[in-house]
Amino acid sequence: MVWPLATHAQQSVAPVIGFLDGQTPDTRLMMAFRQALKDAGFVEGRNVGIDYRSASGHTDRLLTLAGDLVDRRVAVIVATGGTAAANAAYAATTTIPIVFASSVDPVASGLVNSLNRPDGNATGVYVFQQVLEGKRLGLLRELVPAAALIAVLLNPTNANFQAQLGGVQEAARAAVQQLSILSASTERDIDTAFATAAESRAGAMLVGSDPFFDSRIDQIVALAARHAIPAIYEGRDFVVAGGLASYGTSVADAYREVGMYAGRILKGEKPADLPVVQPTKFEFVINLKTAKALGLYVAPGLSARADEIVE
Repeated sequence: MVWPLATHAQQSVAPVIGFLDGQTPDTRLMMAFRQALKDAGFVEGRNVGIDYRSASGHTDRLLTLAGDLVDRRVAVIVATGGTAAANAAYAATTTIPIVFASSVDPVASGLVNSLNRPDGNATGVYVFQQVLEGKRLGLLRELVPAAALIAVLLNPTNANFQAQLGGVQEAARAAVQQLSILSASTERDIDTAFATAAESRAGAMLVGSDPFFDSRIDQIVALAARHAIPAIYEGRDFVVAGGLASYGTSVADAYREVGMYAGRILKGEKPADLPVVQPTKFEFVINLKTAKALGLYVAPGLSARADEIVE
C-alpha cells in the first residue's frame, strides 16, 4: 500500500502551468511548447499539469482568465496569442512568474525593465513582427512586379499600428511604390477593405501583423481568393490555408523558447535573471498552387529563397 500512496502524493504536488492564450491554441504550436517542456524534463500529466485558458480572440476576457489562474496559484503563467495576454497576466500578478510571447516591445509596454535583465516576474520572447512589414512589401513586389498599387491592411487598434505604418511607408518611398492604406478592426471592416482594394484595382495586398487578423485567417484568405488579390501575410498558417505567401518570425520556435523558459523556471530559475529572447529565424513560405490560380509566375530564384513551398 505504500507505493501507490507515495505515487499519489507525488502527483498531488506536481506543479501546474497556467496557459493563457489570447486566441484559440494552435495544435502545431502547442506541440512545440510541450516538446520543449519535455526536453526540460516535464511531461504533461506525469510531473506537470497545464491549466488552459483561451480568450478565442476576445481580449476583454483575458484579465478575468488571468485572475482565475492566479487564484489557482499556478507555478508559472505562460501568456501567448497576442501581447494582450501578457499584459493581462502582468496586471493580475506581480509575484507568479510569467513567460510571454509578445509582438510589442516588452520594455516599451512595461513588462520588463530591459531585454537583457527583466528584473521582475516576467520574461519571454519578443516576436517583433511589426518591424518586418518593409521586408514583406519587398517580397510582395517580387511576387507581383506588375502591381502599380499595393493595398496595405492594418488594424488601427494594434499597439504597433504607427510602427507598422511607418515601416511600410518608408519601404514604399524607397521603392517608389504607390500604396493604399486600409484599416480593419472588425469582421465587417475586413470585408469592406477587400471590396475597396478590388474597386481601386490594387494589384496586390500586404496584410499586416495583427492577432485579430490571425483569428480571421479563413475569412481573409477567402476574400483574397474571391477578389483575385495576391497577398502576403505574417505567418505560414495563412499560406497553408490558401494564401499566396508569408514572411515572418518562426512562431513555432517562439513557442519552443517559451516552453524552455517555463521548464527552467519550474526548476528554480527566476524570470528576472532570464533575458528576453529575440528571434533569429525567419520563414518565407510560398503557395505555388495559389500563385498558379492567380496567374503569377514565381521565378526559380525566388522559389529557391523560400524556406517552404506549399503545392
